[in-house]
Amino acid sequence: MPLPAPFRPEPSPARVEPGRRRSDIEGLRAVAALLIAVYHIWFGTVSGGVDVFLLLTGFLVTGSLVRSVERDGRIAFGAFWARLVERLFPAGAVVLAAVLAGAYLLLPRSRWTGVIAEVQASALYFGNWRLALDSVDYMAENASASPVQHFWSLAVQGQFYLLWPLLIAAAGLLAARLGRNVRAVALPAVGAVLAVSFAYSLWITAAEPVWAYFDTGARLWEPALGGVLALVVHRVRLPRRLRTAAGWLGLAALAACGVVVGDALPYPGFASLWPVCAAVLVVLAGTGGDGAPLSATRLLGLRPLTWLGGHAYTLFLWHWPVLVFHLEVTGQDRPTPAGGLLVLGVSFAAAVATSRVVDGGVGRLTRTRSAPSWSLAAGVLFVVPVLAAGLLWGGSIEHDRRLRLELSSDPLAYPGAAVHLDPELRANLPALPVYPDTTTVVRDTIDQTSECNSLLPDTEMRRCVFGDPGADYTLVLTGSSHARHWFQALRPIAERHGWRLVVMTKNACQFSAEPQTYRGEPFAECTVWNDRVMDEIATLRPDAVFALGSLTRAGEGASEHVPDGFVERWRQLEDLGADVVAVRDTPRFGFDVAECVDRHGAGRCTEDQSRSMALSSPFEDLEEVPGNTRFLDMTDYLCEEGRCRGVIGNQLVYYDSDHFSYAFSTSLAVVLEPHLLDALVDAPADGGSLAEAAGHPLVPVGSSGEEADGPPRTGPTGSGGEGP
Repeated sequence: MPLPAPFRPEPSPARVEPGRRRSDIEGLRAVAALLIAVYHIWFGTVSGGVDVFLLLTGFLVTGSLVRSVERDGRIAFGAFWARLVERLFPAGAVVLAAVLAGAYLLLPRSRWTGVIAEVQASALYFGNWRLALDSVDYMAENASASPVQHFWSLAVQGQFYLLWPLLIAAAGLLAARLGRNVRAVALPAVGAVLAVSFAYSLWITAAEPVWAYFDTGARLWEPALGGVLALVVHRVRLPRRLRTAAGWLGLAALAACGVVVGDALPYPGFASLWPVCAAVLVVLAGTGGDGAPLSATRLLGLRPLTWLGGHAYTLFLWHWPVLVFHLEVTGQDRPTPAGGLLVLGVSFAAAVATSRVVDGGVGRLTRTRSAPSWSLAAGVLFVVPVLAAGLLWGGSIEHDRRLRLELSSDPLAYPGAAVHLDPELRANLPALPVYPDTTTVVRDTIDQTSECNSLLPDTEMRRCVFGDPGADYTLVLTGSSHARHWFQALRPIAERHGWRLVVMTKNACQFSAEPQTYRGEPFAECTVWNDRVMDEIATLRPDAVFALGSLTRAGEGASEHVPDGFVERWRQLEDLGADVVAVRDTPRFGFDVAECVDRHGAGRCTEDQSRSMALSSPFEDLEEVPGNTRFLDMTDYLCEEGRCRGVIGNQLVYYDSDHFSYAFSTSLAVVLEPHLLDALVDAPADGGSLAEAAGHPLVPVGSSGEEADGPPRTGPTGSGGEGP
């Protein structure tokens, strides 16, 4: 999981009340940062550092704001926010610029557009919401870790900094009106935020734990608890022995959090109470001064730890991208002990240099200018070049995409699946850059049918109509994303023959009559969606339904099969008078195909068919097949001699590990058409084949679109597994 940003909200050492410094809090920041780095680099588990830094943020900021109201009767919003921009933006912008450079030099092209978008979101402090949206996007679940993923916590804290001064200022105004002390009014206000946010955190963590991790609302209770602590800590008077025990207990609990909690429990939710309560104990332990000689408070106040705490922000900023790039260069999933030390050492050196050169330089400049506008300008001037660089790079990628689009218009250069129609061309295919461009293929493919597709949490059924809306013949495409990726192949066929094509799909949800699961949990949304699709089909009364006929699974011991729920659904469609075209599921690779092509070239990006598919069609032995069902098996266009290819006919077959690119799916139309027409025996087929209509150079004029010496026709099959 990504890590929080332990930034220092105040340029001076932490205080809980005028006149007394809390050097132990600076040391606690250093310990939390080290624990985060250790757990993240070597173990990849939650360390609790996210929660500690959020608690400290609320503790320090609330105390600072309340003292401002007590001292001046108001909050200087401009100065407050400008100071934050001055402290946060320059170092953050330097790291973001370095990430852009590192991505260009070290990451595959397929990840460039994602990195650019994430850098822009991070620079503008809404990166947590981008990650939250991606976390519920089934089509993005194979994405590799971003080198700026850790900036999400900066976004949460930045949003907190926008809200909190307004809350404390409102409390100050109400206190003045009531003639009361601002602390007396602020305490119930902050407590209310704590209660509401914690209740919401428990609910959203149970419902959507991955979303909850990045949700500001689910995290707000932690700085709010720090705020409550800041408002009452001056009243706490604990005996020395109790403070000493609390300090050591808190540090021990914090150190053990990554082991005890790890990734085993939904987070944040109840599990986040562990590190938060540990930090509260440490803060309370320091309420009586420096503590006894052997106390945790005295340890945290030692100069090495307070010095490291002063560099915690920049260390945090650097260590995550250094780790991501290290893993990219070495090809490892987790650093070795020596590799981890190297990551930590490089990150620390970069952190110290950034603190001295960037923060120190900006600090010297703004100290000579008292107006908040100078601090604001100093921070913003670092961010603008990063945003501009991202825009320019994105423009360059778009230009390259258009050039490849122009090249792809030649079917002899980019035939895709149609290369099977001409063995001579296949043997002498020109060496050209792969199309679609790996940098934009994900976006371009998903955008094709986004309006017709329901996302994971949706129960609403979305429907799109293509072809002739008033046609006498209607074909429905429905099911999961593996049904959806046949859309680009079906659309030109439907348009050519004057059919109406209705698309209704849902991520990870099979068109099946049996209950389904997702990531081991009941997938109730899928059941509701299936019921609504069946209601829509009953209303539409389509002539035929195109859906998956088998299900592939990736990994050791996986087997392709025809679920009983599929067959039951076909029987239900038979009762409605609709034919079924059940297409065999497609291969699943053990790697991202686009990334593989970028790293190794098209020729090395193949996968064993047996990894996810049966070597012979599962339709062959299927019994009691409804009479309305015909099967299509297009595997021979994707795999040969037990090997499935990631690039065919110079076209990228899959944009991730198992979903067709829009271009390759489109190229499948000319080879799918004759099989589909044979299966849909009652469908009108006016105007000849697609290949004839387009004057396709790979199909002799006058042919019916049949393959010339291409792979053997393996479908369709009739009911009971017999041929037509």
